[in-house]
Formats: sequence, structure tokens, C-alpha cells
Amino acid sequence: MAKKSKQVLGRGLSALLNDPENDIRTASDRNADKVLGNIMELELNQIEMNPFQPRTSFNEDTLKELAQSIKELGIIQPITVRKLEFNKYQLVSGERRYRAAKYAGLTAVPAFVRLANDQESLEMALVENIQRQDLDPIEIALSYERLIEEIQLTQEQLSDRVGKKRSTISNYIRLLKLDPIVQSGMRDGFLTMGHGRAMINVEDSKQQLELYEKIIDQNLSVRAVERIVKNLKNPSSSTAPAKKEVFMPTPFVKNKIKTLESVLGTQVSFTANGSGRGSLKITFESQEKLEHILNSIEGVS
Repeated sequence: MAKKSKQVLGRGLSALLNDPENDIRTASDRNADKVLGNIMELELNQIEMNPFQPRTSFNEDTLKELAQSIKELGIIQPITVRKLEFNKYQLVSGERRYRAAKYAGLTAVPAFVRLANDQESLEMALVENIQRQDLDPIEIALSYERLIEEIQLTQEQLSDRVGKKRSTISNYIRLLKLDPIVQSGMRDGFLTMGHGRAMINVEDSKQQLELYEKIIDQNLSVRAVERIVKNLKNPSSSTAPAKKEVFMPTPFVKNKIKTLESVLGTQVSFTANGSGRGSLKITFESQEKLEHILNSIEGVS
């Protein structure tokens, strides 16, 4: 088992921040250059949660696994906070590490201290979280929407900030047009983003929910959903051929055909339409066989 390592980064800087005579609020304050861009140790009770956090749910099992790792190895990647006032900070990014540190029984964590206003803090938190791999499509879409509405960015500007194509951002944001129940299904992993993108073209909420239930019940693929949506939007233009009525022989007919084949000593087949109209076909390979069949028919009659 690895030996527990204790975080001792930035103790001198922590003392500097805890000195009331060095209450750093702006980048131009005395000793600000010693704080910004450095790692220091902060008490957990000095840090409050970020109201701009786009992530709304955390898996308890993975948090406990991370807590165990922290007990063994410490926090490898510091959290990021912004300074609010003397000895008071707000979490910008790293909430999983913060929560896991509490699980692990830590009282302090290594942190980058930033000086930022509310708008800058929102942008930092949203952009940092968007880059994560474990956010669901709806969480990402909500983050994009908040950056556009609250930071007042265009999709083009947002594309530059997060390093994503404008079309990708647009596709995520369009998911928010889905019925809330469908969005919840995506967040819970019952639907993929591909399913959601296909369903966006169904404007009627009732039809969306009916399709959602069908996807779950029948485990439909994205392609299957796309075909269903296409038919809903253009029912008359469906390229699928109309199904023909099929004659389904009764057990009585099947048994009589077998009896006839046995009596005649040859293959007997039939074709019929949905209404039962059709023909009976008796095969023979020689005149002698034909005569045998005809004699057998006479015997049957």
C-alpha cells in the first residue's frame, strides 16, 4: 500500500493570505504577484460552493473511489478558487476533488487562487467543466446556453473559447428544445445524443414522449428513430413499399395438401392473395406420371 502523502504546498503563501494586513483583492494589491498563478493550501471551511457550477449530480461511488485515492496519494491536481474577501474563497473548478477530500477526512486542499468577478467566475467554471469527458449532453447544452446568455457570447465567439465547431455547439443547444422528460432520459443514459438529435424534428411534445417510450421498450437504434421521425414528418413520402396481404393457409388446408401429395405421389403447391383467390399447381415429369396422377384423382373422386 502506498504511503499517505500530506499536502504541504504553499504554506508560506497561505500565511500571507491569512495576514489581515495583506488582504489581496485585486491584481494591483501589494503581494498579489506572489499569490496569482501559485499553489497554496487552503482550509476546506474557507471555501464555499460555486453557484455557477453547471454540474448538478455527482456519483457517490466514484466520489468514494476518488476519496480513497486521495487518502493514499493526496490531491494531485489542485482545485481552483477565487478570492471573495479576507479568508473567504469560492470554488471555481474541482468540485469532485473538493467533495472527495471531505470524504477522505482532509481539512485543507491545494488550490490555485484567482481574482475574478462574477462574470469571469461563471465563464471559468463553465468552460472548465465543458472540457470534462463525463458530462452528459444536457449538462453541456445548458453550459453552452449560459455562456451565450449570461456572458453574452455569440456561437462563433463561444466556438473560439471552448475549441468546438459552431455546428457542434448548435447541435447541443438544440437538445434543450426536447421535452423535459426526454432530456431527463438523456441525462440518465437511456438515450444517446444521436437519439435526441433525431427527436428534435418532432415538434409535438406528445409525439416526442410516445417515441421516447418506443425507443426504451424496443431498444431502437438511432437509425430506426430517424426513419420513424421521417415518416412522422412526411407520411405520404415514405419509400417503404406497402405490405401486401398474405394468404395464410389454415391447418385444414395444410393437411389436405399433404394428403394430396401423398396420394398423387408428387409435389403440390398453391398461391393465393389476401382474399383467398389463387391457384393449385401439380407437377409431373413424364406422361406416365401425368396418367398416374389423373388415375389417382379419379380414384379420389
